[in-house]
Formats: sequence, C-alpha cells, structure tokens
Amino acid sequence: MEYKYISMESYNRKEHFEYFSSLSYPYVGITANVDITGFLQKTKTNQWPFFLTFCYCVSKAANSVTEFRQRISDGKIIQFERCKTSHTVALDDGTYCYCNLDSNMPVEEYLAYATEEQENARQKRTIEEDEKEALNYFFISTLPWISYISIIQPVPIPADSNPRITWGKYFRQEGKIWIPVSVLCHHALVDGIHISRFYEQLAKEIIL
Repeated sequence: MEYKYISMESYNRKEHFEYFSSLSYPYVGITANVDITGFLQKTKTNQWPFFLTFCYCVSKAANSVTEFRQRISDGKIIQFERCKTSHTVALDDGTYCYCNLDSNMPVEEYLAYATEEQENARQKRTIEEDEKEALNYFFISTLPWISYISIIQPVPIPADSNPRITWGKYFRQEGKIWIPVSVLCHHALVDGIHISRFYEQLAKEIIL
C-alpha cells in the first residue's frame, strides 16, 4: 500500500478539513441515476458478469479522483497511489462476506481474477478485515432487488474516511437503461465537485 502524507500547511482545504472533522456526522452523500444502456448491451454480448464488470468501472472511476484516494489516519491526511475495492458477496444463508479486489489490469483479465477471488471469499465466509489494510479500500455494496432514489448507510463511530459506493437495480425509462448509484464520502476530504468528477469519469469508464 503505497501512500504519502499531505502537508496541512499547503493543503488548500485545511479550514474545511478542520470544520467537517469536528462534526458528529461528517459525511456528504449523493444518489444519481447513471445511463448504462450501452454498457449493459456490451456485458450481454461478451457474456461478462454484470456486477463484477460494473465494479471494475466504479473502481477505475473512483481511483481517477485524487480526493477519493485520501484517508484520515491519526488526524493526518494520507493519499494512496491506488485503492482496492472491498465488496459484499451474498452467501447461501442470507448473510454476506467481503471480497477485496484490485482493478489495475485489463477488464477481461480482471473478470477471471475477480471471479476466482469471489469464490475464495465465499469459502472463507468472513467480514473481518485488517484495520490498517482497510484504509486502502473503497467500500462497495449493491441492492440488485431495489431501484431506489436514496439510501442511508451505517457508519462507524468514530467516523472512517473510506468512500462508500452502492448501486441498485437497473430500470428502463424513456428508451434507456438506468441504474441508481450512491456515493458517501467524508466531507473533510471530499466536496460535491469531487463526487461529480467521479460520476463524469464513471460515464466514460462504462463505455469500455
């Protein structure tokens, strides 16, 4: 996990960081519908698994936003060179486990690797994660049964600084296929403009 410390003396959001870090709920969240018409057709044509392919695109988009790769550690800001995803994998008893993936590879190579890692995660059946390693993750989850317009996520006390990205069931509207995508970030690190950059990049990544 390669990272660097951000100097607070030169950090242009120092006052914002101090203010939002003092709040009991320091998060900012947005849900937006994303057009996946072409993306869905490509996954079907190539017989790619929808979730893993979308997770790949989400990871690429999130890694493209510098602020999404920043974390708060011992009151200081660290910035990772790249971040992995940690997503929920459904188990046969109705619960779930976690699976950690690196998207730094071509999509077809990723899909083979991710499929194997998911099966390994199902065998381990655990939600335990090393606290230090978890700093490097984007937390990913999905609600494939519901097409929602908003979501409230559980968060820890004290607040962590990992972006949480969730999507729901896709739906058809006005001849296009849309999917609700939610983003929750620590406002001491991330503003609305940074979240908008994630959505802009996601629109590019899903062209594949």
